[in-house]
Amino acid sequence: MAELPESRINERNITSEMRESFLDYAMSVIVSRALPDVRDGLKPVHRRILYGLHEQGMTPDKSYKKSARIVGDVMGKYHPHGDSSIYEAMVRMAQDFSYRYPLIDGQGNFGSMDGDGAAAMRYTEARMSKITLEMLRDINKDTIDFIDNYDGNEREPAVLPSRFPNLLVNGASGIAVGMATNIPPHNLTEVINGVLSLSYNPDITIAELMEDVQGPDFPTAGIILGKSGIRRAFETGRGSIQMRSRAEIEERGGGRQRIVVTEVPYQVNKARMIEKIAELARDKKIEGITDLRDETSLRTGVRVVIDIRKDANASVVLNNLYKQTPLQTSFGVNMIALVNGRPKLISLKEALEEYLEHQKVVVRRRTEYNLKKALDRAHILEGLRIALDHIDEIIRVIRESETDKVAMASLQEQFKLSERQAQAILDMRLRRLTGLERDKIESEYNELIAYIEELKEILADEEKLLQIVRNELIDIRERYGDERRSEIQLGGLDDIEDEDLIPEEQIVITLSHNNYIKRLPVSTYRAQHRGGRGVQGMNTLEEDFVSQLVTLSTHDNVLFFTNKGRVYKLKGYEVPELSRQSKGIPVVNAIELDNDESISTMIAVKDLESEDDYLVFATLKGRVKRSALSNFSHINKNGKIAISFKNDDELIAVRLTDGEQDILIGTSHASLIRFNETTLRPLGRTAAGVKGITLREDDKVVGLDVTNAESDEEILVVTENGYGKRTPVDDYRLSNRGGKGIKTATITERNGNIVCITSVTGEEDLMVVTNSGVIIRIDVEDISQNGRAAQGVRLIKLGENQIVSTVAKVNEEDEIKEVDESTEAIASDVDNDNASQTDLQGSQNSEAIVEDDAPGNAIHTEVEDEENTSNNDGRQEVRQDFMDRVNEDIDNADHGTDEDNEEE
Repeated sequence: MAELPESRINERNITSEMRESFLDYAMSVIVSRALPDVRDGLKPVHRRILYGLHEQGMTPDKSYKKSARIVGDVMGKYHPHGDSSIYEAMVRMAQDFSYRYPLIDGQGNFGSMDGDGAAAMRYTEARMSKITLEMLRDINKDTIDFIDNYDGNEREPAVLPSRFPNLLVNGASGIAVGMATNIPPHNLTEVINGVLSLSYNPDITIAELMEDVQGPDFPTAGIILGKSGIRRAFETGRGSIQMRSRAEIEERGGGRQRIVVTEVPYQVNKARMIEKIAELARDKKIEGITDLRDETSLRTGVRVVIDIRKDANASVVLNNLYKQTPLQTSFGVNMIALVNGRPKLISLKEALEEYLEHQKVVVRRRTEYNLKKALDRAHILEGLRIALDHIDEIIRVIRESETDKVAMASLQEQFKLSERQAQAILDMRLRRLTGLERDKIESEYNELIAYIEELKEILADEEKLLQIVRNELIDIRERYGDERRSEIQLGGLDDIEDEDLIPEEQIVITLSHNNYIKRLPVSTYRAQHRGGRGVQGMNTLEEDFVSQLVTLSTHDNVLFFTNKGRVYKLKGYEVPELSRQSKGIPVVNAIELDNDESISTMIAVKDLESEDDYLVFATLKGRVKRSALSNFSHINKNGKIAISFKNDDELIAVRLTDGEQDILIGTSHASLIRFNETTLRPLGRTAAGVKGITLREDDKVVGLDVTNAESDEEILVVTENGYGKRTPVDDYRLSNRGGKGIKTATITERNGNIVCITSVTGEEDLMVVTNSGVIIRIDVEDISQNGRAAQGVRLIKLGENQIVSTVAKVNEEDEIKEVDESTEAIASDVDNDNASQTDLQGSQNSEAIVEDDAPGNAIHTEVEDEENTSNNDGRQEVRQDFMDRVNEDIDNADHGTDEDNEEE
């Protein structure tokens, strides 16, 4: 081989050469291949494909053309790389599961969510989609710069006009050298709204922008868990967004269930996801799956069915699938784009600012282009007007001229015309000399002058130019905008959100007997008259029913106290919101309970740091404790001890107080004691408490409430057979804690034992819940007021084997006024005869004393029958006063016993 002449050899340090050459290569990949431009959201290959379609006239109203023809034209003119890379880029732009708004309208096999590849380019056909026209609109009006192609023989756009914000709308992904980009797609309507808000308020914050741009909107829909990751990505350009499949648990007969997946996370290969589920089920890493099949079709859309074993819990299986399979995955946001030709990590606001500035440039350059064209045309029309005013002289000059050049020079000289005006006159046809054509020229000229003034005003006024940008964006939004596909769930159980991102609203949280929990808007249930049949509150499984219900705000804390004396905490929004008929999710998915532990009561607390509030506890065996609320301000995920027990006791209820309340404790056998909470010394969080009420044989505590001594409150009593009444709180005298209380209702086979004792003001609504899941909402004022020992009136009509399981109050002032009519059931007519009869029976029952029969006291008063009491009203009243004084003496004696000493 011949040696090279020394003049062609340059000696260089290899380190310097490698550094410079690699940097050149890296910048070439970054700028010319892998990263999108912030203005149009396109990489060079995508931009060249779209421009190639434009140059070939492959608009949506034209017929499809072979993909091979498109690829060949793009490769030959603009993109000197492999044909496969061009075709793959074009295929992705045609996939409706890859692009939120596809830019290519493909015909043929363009791949699937299962990872199937597209057919060869010789088989498929394509053209521009309708929305792509907006990417290229006004491209021929000098709105953008053109550059030479790779060989200098063609011109290609440096950027497209992109009349909608494609970078955010369709997203982008790419791996460069030393950096990568991964921008999720968003909803067109939301992003345009964000641009509009920015145009009106340049100082807008990310939080304010998120009122318009809620978050990514993936073409495959699915569920986004929480907004914390979204906000970090929008603020910094980087973040992680949790995506989850949409899955429903369906009943399939015979007590069996199945999980049906109808939406999958973005960029998840559905076939591989199914393989992963099958592998985990086969290896027994997920228990309870009996069958798995893909029922996806063009008619049904995505549908993956997972059959669950009869003895398995479908919610637990689904939770394991979320944790161990691509049913739940994350999208790592890395918003890197080219800004002024340099890679830059951008925030949401920066992306919108760059796009808005690009649109202002496009509209300004288009306006300048239109102004130039209008001025040129006006110049010609001015020459034609001169010609029409001197038509005879013009004709004479032309006839006397020997050549065109002589005629043009003569016209320019005699009539002070420009060369272009003179040429236009020479080119004018004789028919333009008619009066009608003369009027047309004059009209066109006048319109053109007005148009020129308008264009100049736009260029001189930035606000007018900006308003044009806004109007054109609004037009695109109206023509191409659609509803959001991806649902953003606030308060996923694994995601703690910033409260200022979560709307505050009143909610109802229900807990079923089988420990399923959910939340609903409080307005789901409407008020009915007493005696109505209620609204179905949930579709319960056999032997399951709603056992507890509380109302609160989504921003409030929910404290869960268990029968074992432990306390757990969730925010209201952390409990998942489900449909009214849904049974909810297992509470163990939200709170880490032991196997033998269950929720005994739930309460809502707004401020756990309050130094003025207290919690009052009552146990099944009658013990009571008062503890400062601030003792419970820091509760971890594993919970904390709330009260200690002795003698196999259980926690029944907890109430929030301000330290100056009267405490009411009621039992299932209708005994009630009232004493002031100041008689309870505040104890530590783990203290066992002191005796609150002395129970008789087989009796137990069923209710704890607090009332203000100076209020006009009443004591509401509800029985298991659906009867209730209101009694003024003054009918219950204050006594010392530890006594046996006084009678609060007469227990019969008709009304049954007491299930609820609580204080009311008359301004509340009452939620009455049965063991079959039926909920009726009653205005408390509709409930009759009766004496202490009355049986009460019917509140709800119960079917066979139905009993009242729980009761809760709803404060009217906390409610959202708008009621979802679709969730309302038609209330039954009030059973006036039954109500009247019940009221009569309640009024006929005499008041009676439940006496204290402590050792050493032989005083005993039997409950008088109806006949005697109805004939001896005066004697009954005297007897009542006497027994009240005797009972108070007995309470004082009991309170002094050693058994009641407080236990720390």
